[in-house]
Amino acid sequence: MSRHTVRAYVHDLSQFISFLARHHACSVSIGSLSEANIKDFRAWMSRRAMDGAGSATRARGLSGVKNFLTWMDRQGIMHNAHIKTVRSPRLPHKLPRPLYEKQALNLVKAAPDDDWIAKRNKALFTLLYGCGLRIDEALQLNVADLPRDGFLRVMGKGRKERQVPVLAVVEKILGNYQVHCPFVETPDRPLFMGKKGKRLHQGVAQKEMRDLRRAIGLPENATPHALRHSFATHLLQNGANLREIQELLGHTSVRTTQRYTEVDGKELMKVYNASHPRQLKSEGKK
Repeated sequence: MSRHTVRAYVHDLSQFISFLARHHACSVSIGSLSEANIKDFRAWMSRRAMDGAGSATRARGLSGVKNFLTWMDRQGIMHNAHIKTVRSPRLPHKLPRPLYEKQALNLVKAAPDDDWIAKRNKALFTLLYGCGLRIDEALQLNVADLPRDGFLRVMGKGRKERQVPVLAVVEKILGNYQVHCPFVETPDRPLFMGKKGKRLHQGVAQKEMRDLRRAIGLPENATPHALRHSFATHLLQNGANLREIQELLGHTSVRTTQRYTEVDGKELMKVYNASHPRQLKSEGKK
């Protein structure tokens, strides 16, 4: 699992243990974890809902606790008979929210490059859109990971490595940033640097994107992760097949990649409704 998933699971498990301690007014032991029943789990989920946690957050929390208790069972440390009977909150069916092609290209072209930080931002956003990387994957790159022979090696979720082709224009913009970056370049130095000479933080990159989208009038769904969605959706619209996109994105299952066919289908319906002669006639009657 990614370090973000591990951190989230540890946080959720800590919350559950703290809740049990308050709920039963006693310290939590391995024995009390094994005796936790369905009422305890439901009470915890209800408490989280009352505290404002959404369905996705509560589902992730329950998943973290289930994984931990299942691991404890496999290790022969304890067994909880009730955790498998707890139902996860129903999640809404969410589709990726990509940018239109013109929006994505405008974001990359309109990004200023008047100083090294602006050049860094331009290089990062171009890489996200040009290669379909997750923001964390891009920020974990070191100088030694720069593209070679037209390909970039990326370490994705679950320590799964994949090769992604890199367009010449992406390499050119990366090279421009490299030349102007003020920090000494060594193989193990982070590729994307912050002002203080450390690896660029994800929150800083997201803020830079917010500032840029406001400056050029893009919608709120213009985020670093939306560039990854845009990469996949635009490839699909231009003839790439699902298996190819799955490999480029590093998805374990093609079912995850299939979400982009729904996005493409919605876009097709918009074009159909806006262009079909009968649709236009019916609108004229109204």
